Amino acid sequence: MEVRVNDECSACGICEDICPEVFELGDEKAEVKVSTVPADLEEKVRETAEECPVEAIEISE
Repeated sequence: MEVRVNDECSACGICEDICPEVFELGDEKAEVKVSTVPADLEEKVRETAEECPVEAIEISE
């Protein structure tokens, strides 16, 4: 699984709260810390994408 944060991100911090192993807040938006999501974190990343209020998290399997 790969994940990215698009430009719709409002830097609310929900993604970092739910899955800090993968997401961190940058200056203007959240950033992804890993190129490929480890298998044991895939469900957390899916949850994070569902909780994002602006739907800025994009997942590719």
